[in-house]
Amino acid sequence: MSKITGVKTYDFRFPTSNTLSGSDAMNPDPDYSSAYVEISTDADDGIIGVGFVFTIGRGNDVVCAAMNSMAHTLVGRNVEELLDNMRLAWDLLVGDSQLRWLGPEKGVEHMAIGALLSALWDIKAKRAGKPLWRLLGEMEPEELVATLDFRYLSDALRPEEAIEFLKDGQRGKQERIANLLENGYPGYSTAAGWLGYSDEKMVSLCKEETQEKGFKLIKLKVGRRVEDDIRRLGLAREAIGPDVKLAVDANQVWDVPDAISWINEFHDFDLAWVEEPTSPDDVVGHATIARAINPIPVATGEHMQNRIMFKQYLQMNAFGIMQIDATRVAGPQELVIEYLLAKKFNKPVCPHAGGVGLCEAVAHFAMFDYVAVSGTMENRLIEYVDNQHEHFVHPTVIKNGNYMPQTAPGNGAEMTQATAEKYLYRG
Repeated sequence: MSKITGVKTYDFRFPTSNTLSGSDAMNPDPDYSSAYVEISTDADDGIIGVGFVFTIGRGNDVVCAAMNSMAHTLVGRNVEELLDNMRLAWDLLVGDSQLRWLGPEKGVEHMAIGALLSALWDIKAKRAGKPLWRLLGEMEPEELVATLDFRYLSDALRPEEAIEFLKDGQRGKQERIANLLENGYPGYSTAAGWLGYSDEKMVSLCKEETQEKGFKLIKLKVGRRVEDDIRRLGLAREAIGPDVKLAVDANQVWDVPDAISWINEFHDFDLAWVEEPTSPDDVVGHATIARAINPIPVATGEHMQNRIMFKQYLQMNAFGIMQIDATRVAGPQELVIEYLLAKKFNKPVCPHAGGVGLCEAVAHFAMFDYVAVSGTMENRLIEYVDNQHEHFVHPTVIKNGNYMPQTAPGNGAEMTQATAEKYLYRG
């Protein structure tokens, strides 16, 4: 029997605004950052669980403070009791009767809870000797569903349905695991698409990402000036050719009427999707846009705050492509529910990534889905940007445009000691 002895947070910040990597119409000067947490125990195995929340600079300290505000809930708890009953861990953190008032189940506190739960799942995976995707994918359906909170979802997804989905996923699972280990999971690249890049740099990166790295979809940021967008899309299409897909991301910059009129200027470019055309809280607005710009699909989800928002979007058919973010919601359990909801409503999921640690983290959930839920990679891609992977003990590996699965135990979020020393924010 062991106990949790410490919850320690770190404020890591990286000066990406110097190169304008990550720049878009809504966020012109991001400094990619990580509100990082370690959970330690007194067990003889020496395992430390890690989790994080991705931010873009200012406010990273606020997320760390939120994690610290919940440390008392975990310190002193029996580790085995929590790892054997992860629903208890969820209830202790999400159900805190005073902190819940700050949401409920949204915003900084909810993301902080996600980092803490991720750190516990990291311990669980490391103790099992499995990467997180495989731990989740090989859990018995009833065992996994018992960790999940279906409150507010009964009109869309019931636990018994989730169990049936996972039971169906048992067929061919080992073959899918073998395929994943050999060939990986398809990715797409946003590396060329930042709004702060010159046309020349954008075109050069489009060619590099497709011809040298093998990506079959390129995404550009849009939304500052329609004339600039049309010019850049034309240059990108010429650079990548007709056989590579092209998508755009507006990062919430438009009102609904503006989104419709702006996107209608893009019909000549054969877009794979238009991402985040308006506020992530506007379900009706997204549904209106989706109908108006058909057949171009709407993609969104990286800023959706919880499973209830996903439920509403799915019920209103407000997007064609669902996206998730590994650190926006309350950890692995809520992410698993999001994939089960996507299965229920037959929507492909293309996860958001690219920010520091997001590629390493979110791949586990896409791979879990392939192994245990949807059983397919069709129309499914994980976002990728080729920077900041050197900061991780188990960095993302890309081969021929595909994410190769992590094989080391854990969730892949552990940073190197050199990074911890160099990028700790000191004010």
